[in-house]
Amino acid sequence: MTELTFDRDFDPAYGSAVQVAPRVQRVTCQNPSPLTFFGTNSYLIGENEVAVLDPGPENDDHLAALLSAIGGRPVKAILVSHTHVDHSPLSRKLQAKTKAPIFGCPPHMRAEAFSDMPENPMEASADLDYQPDRILGEGERFHVDSLELEVVPTPGHTVNHLAFALTEQDLLFPADHVMAWATTVVAPPDGAMGLYMNSIERLLERPERRYLPAHGGEIAKAHQYLEGLRAHRLSREAAIIERLKAGDKTIPEMVEVIYADVARNLHGAAALNVLAHLEELCARGEVDCEGPISLESYYRFLA
Repeated sequence: MTELTFDRDFDPAYGSAVQVAPRVQRVTCQNPSPLTFFGTNSYLIGENEVAVLDPGPENDDHLAALLSAIGGRPVKAILVSHTHVDHSPLSRKLQAKTKAPIFGCPPHMRAEAFSDMPENPMEASADLDYQPDRILGEGERFHVDSLELEVVPTPGHTVNHLAFALTEQDLLFPADHVMAWATTVVAPPDGAMGLYMNSIERLLERPERRYLPAHGGEIAKAHQYLEGLRAHRLSREAAIIERLKAGDKTIPEMVEVIYADVARNLHGAAALNVLAHLEELCARGEVDCEGPISLESYYRFLA
């Protein structure tokens, strides 16, 4: 089994544009939290003209830092990977300043299995006001300052999640799908574990070996790391099955044991991860749920 090792050595250099690849700069927003690490990484792609990937949250200091890094260069597009409030809201203010179109993922979506699920605390993270000028589809390619970007759908963290490949540089911007500092939260109703695992397989089939995520530092051996992520998720699934076999019926019971080494302020997010795993297990016919699949339902393993 490939071991998953996290890298939390990261200097956000708040307010500054950091060169991270040829014709690629990173500007990190000062919005640190248990789920965003040091904050959201926005990327400026291009030299004579730029695309701005994931402008970030409503943060005027970050807007000023982005405009300073842009430095009057034409902005060909504002790209959005997914509709969480630490990624997409600033696109509107940046558009007002630069007149650039907003391209990217579709508006906020719920996973089909959770279309009727009541709101949960994590759903406050959805940017419901996001409306792109153009929705980007799988395999679309466009050019910024002679650099070619390819759209790579990676649903899972959210149903509408996109990654972007910089084809000339063996480089992928995976947004929140893959991060070096921690595993990604897959939280229903806008996240789905089956989709997430399928997206890992899709990225393993692609050639890019270097990733620049939306939080934290780069991943230099991406395929090796993806294999570790896959193994980690499968081990979580196995742990959930073991808890069901041991007699646990509720998600809080499982979280208490499986995430015993995780800070309690993250147990809410952990519960949603468990829910996402249980939904996938139910879809495969390995687990039964009494009533609708939800945080409050009772579950049992089908031997």
